[in-house]
Amino acid sequence: MRRIGIEKITVGKTKLKRFLRHNSKKERKFGSDLVRCNLCGTSRAVIHKYKLDICRRCFKEVALKIGFRKLK
Repeated sequence: MRRIGIEKITVGKTKLKRFLRHNSKKERKFGSDLVRCNLCGTSRAVIHKYKLDICRRCFKEVALKIGFRKLK
């Protein structure tokens, strides 16, 4: 069963409103999906320490600019 995308619906406004109401993302109150990366928006592998709130991939890109350095 395939889901129909928003762009494929060409019906009246009430059907579109109903579709959006039932198929939009839920507002999360707890869980891993609540915290997102400030740079890319992913909810996986987010670093909370030092109130960074960025994922590990973005952290690797901006670590030197923030002031972190690699230990050998």
